[in-house]
Amino acid sequence: MGVDNRNRTYAGAAPDEEQWKAIVGNDAAYNDRFRYAVMTTGIFCRPSCRSRAPKRENVRIFADSEPALSAGYRPCKRCRPTDRKLPDAEWVGQMTAFIDRCYYEPITLDRLAELYRGSPYHLHRIFKRIAGVTPVEYVQRTRIARATELLETTSMPMAEIADAVGFGSVPYFITVFKQRTGTTPSEYRRLGCRPAYEEVSE
Repeated sequence: MGVDNRNRTYAGAAPDEEQWKAIVGNDAAYNDRFRYAVMTTGIFCRPSCRSRAPKRENVRIFADSEPALSAGYRPCKRCRPTDRKLPDAEWVGQMTAFIDRCYYEPITLDRLAELYRGSPYHLHRIFKRIAGVTPVEYVQRTRIARATELLETTSMPMAEIADAVGFGSVPYFITVFKQRTGTTPSEYRRLGCRPAYEEVSE
């Protein structure tokens, strides 16, 4: 089982100028000197990894793979910093954990491919095989699950709920909600899920 987010955040060290230049420049000459981890994604890489450089404040430096693994980070699928292939189930598990945590952010197939170091086509295929749904479907399912919680336990207006769970507009939220639940958000709330303590709004 991985280390919790707090331990992961404070493990390792911030990159110095030389290390940061090696990361930004994908300098393979530094591959035997250190590994770098990204706190926001929970993965670690070789300096030569060809993915887009993360924000410097999210980077932690480790001498090699073992300390990064011990700190709760997982190896990059693309550059394979441990020289071992990351199992597909673990790779998909990283992505579902990210979605569960950040479902309210803009999450697209291309963004997942960038964060988790794989081609969009390959990622889509493996994700569906392991999770049983596509990445987009998983994102929508997670957002709708959170929306139903808010409908059941709060008196938030529809616009606020749509924004809170990551939908760009109320009409889109209503459309997806009805597709997945068979009812609109307003109907869902009226069918007995509206909390008794709700304040009158309008």
